[in-house]
Amino acid sequence: MEEGGQPILRLEDVRNRIDAVDQRLLELLSERANLAHSVGEIKRAAGDQDAQFYRPEREAQVLRRIKSLNIGPLDDASVAWLFREIMSACLALEQPMRVAYLGPAGTFSQLAALRQFGHAAELVPCLSIAEVFRMVASASVSYGVAPVENSTEGGVSQTQDALLAHDLSICGEVALRIHHQLLSNAPALTDVRRVYGHAQSLGQCRHWLDAHLPQAERVPVSSNGEGARLAAHEPGAAAIAPDVAAELYQLGTLASNIEDEAHNTTRFVVLGAQDAGVSGVDKTSLVLSTANKPGALFHLLKPLAERDISLTRIESRPSRTAAWEYVFFIDVDGHRADPQVAEAISELEQQAAWMRVLGSYPKAVLKA
Repeated sequence: MEEGGQPILRLEDVRNRIDAVDQRLLELLSERANLAHSVGEIKRAAGDQDAQFYRPEREAQVLRRIKSLNIGPLDDASVAWLFREIMSACLALEQPMRVAYLGPAGTFSQLAALRQFGHAAELVPCLSIAEVFRMVASASVSYGVAPVENSTEGGVSQTQDALLAHDLSICGEVALRIHHQLLSNAPALTDVRRVYGHAQSLGQCRHWLDAHLPQAERVPVSSNGEGARLAAHEPGAAAIAPDVAAELYQLGTLASNIEDEAHNTTRFVVLGAQDAGVSGVDKTSLVLSTANKPGALFHLLKPLAERDISLTRIESRPSRTAAWEYVFFIDVDGHRADPQVAEAISELEQQAAWMRVLGSYPKAVLKA
């Protein structure tokens, strides 16, 4: 029977079609998993016993391609998330991934690790950012995830210091929109006497706290997950944390989205033993120092400007080797294997007092 020239769909018929599509999806997922397994077999047959099964540049290319092919009705972010989980599950068949992050559970670092590696990876919580770096450096885990900068509060000093202290490569990045919740077992804001949070998070919510909790003590802790854990056992205490921590630590939400800036975003770096390959849309991170003389920084940046290489970030940090001496963290567009970037790096090495390439890696594909 038709109405207005269109066939009338029955609920049972639609459900039967959904079941048929689900069966086809399952068959295609199995086919994809088998092909992923074949990739590993080919690498082993070629004698590459140390083959890197996780290739961030390849995954970035796949996700960008999927987003470009998407015609809806699912939005690009949802489709990319689904394919991230598919790739995560397929990779786990070949090489189970262990990834360190700043714990305990319920931190934004955990959310960033899930965004990059999917739920099939084994996530290992660490007590500090320094421990994340040590776990990767000792090969106790395959990769680590650490916050490096926030759009409101700037660079994360613990991560910058650890990048200087360890010879690890940045092989990926995650851009995560940060929404802070005020979690507590207290019945009302007026009952809150203490607020726990990572120093960066306390800074990102400074004006809100001034306006709504001026009487409460602000206590910096190692992570927002740790703050939620402490608040769960302390009367009159609250924590700044993501909403996932509310369920984990059985806390109520006194206020939502208390960050001062609506577009508050944190960038996380993925740490590994080696660079990622060229994905086509890449970024390179450098750290360098220069002599303390007029025009030194200008001349240091000149090789980038002459080659029309975009400088996306520059930040100074005390060198910790002498008073009033600084190092500069620099991000530029392009991969170190790109000819123009390679030429600029070669010239920088000659001009800088000291320089190290921290890594070349795909720009963040999945963004909140």
